[in-house]
Amino acid sequence: MPLKKLRPMTPGTRNAVVASFEEITARKPEKSLLEAKQNHAGRNNRGRITSRGRGGGSRKMYRKVDFKRIKDGVPGRVKSIEYDPNRTTRIALIYYVDGEKSYILAPHGLEVGSFVQSGPDAEIRLGNCLPLTNIPTGTVVHNLELTPGRGGQIVRGAGTGAQVLSREGEYVLMRLPSGEMRRILLRCRATVGQLSNPDHKNESLGKAGASRHRGRRPHVRGVAKNPVDHPHGGGEGRSPIGMPGPKTPWGKPTLGYKTRRKKKASSRFIMRRTRRR
Repeated sequence: MPLKKLRPMTPGTRNAVVASFEEITARKPEKSLLEAKQNHAGRNNRGRITSRGRGGGSRKMYRKVDFKRIKDGVPGRVKSIEYDPNRTTRIALIYYVDGEKSYILAPHGLEVGSFVQSGPDAEIRLGNCLPLTNIPTGTVVHNLELTPGRGGQIVRGAGTGAQVLSREGEYVLMRLPSGEMRRILLRCRATVGQLSNPDHKNESLGKAGASRHRGRRPHVRGVAKNPVDHPHGGGEGRSPIGMPGPKTPWGKPTLGYKTRRKKKASSRFIMRRTRRR
């Protein structure tokens, strides 16, 4: 999935590096798998902003993606590879032999006409979904469950993949894309393969308007504000943060400050923390 550097015809295209979309085979989505998506602009159910810098952007329809993959023993053919505005990876439209249709996350290398299947008896093949107990060590997987039957919750971003390392009793040791090593129940499911659109990390929007189209509003640095507006504000000319550690606008530590609860129940499953960049 190569990238495309645009010719500098305008200031906005001078620094733009965008996806070529060569792998996309369908322009219009499947209508039966669409539903309306409302833009909340970072507000909660009380109408108060809980996530700053959100709002505006192009209208989008939500594609109902099957993260559970519990249609066991029924093969499905890949009808098309499509763009999804709600996620960084591509999605694949599946036509099952019993007439049902669904979207799944498209792994890198999945082609139109290929067959996918889920269940313990499925082959170790690109796009197939199996319990971790049936996946051999060394296999790269995505759409990984943390609780059996809940559906894939992690390893869902463009180009990501987790590796099966070893089995320890009723758990399997996984290496996640962050470098974290974590034990996950053998009954949890995962899909074989690395996710599509691996070059997403190298894309460059080229102009601020491209962020606005995605629903991202401007962000002002704290050091550019007045002392009344931000802990980093004030000073003569360009000033450093100057205080013991960076702060949020409300005075809480940030930028590397650990927020995970010390006695969180799932900490016992983490064998090694995320590697430092």
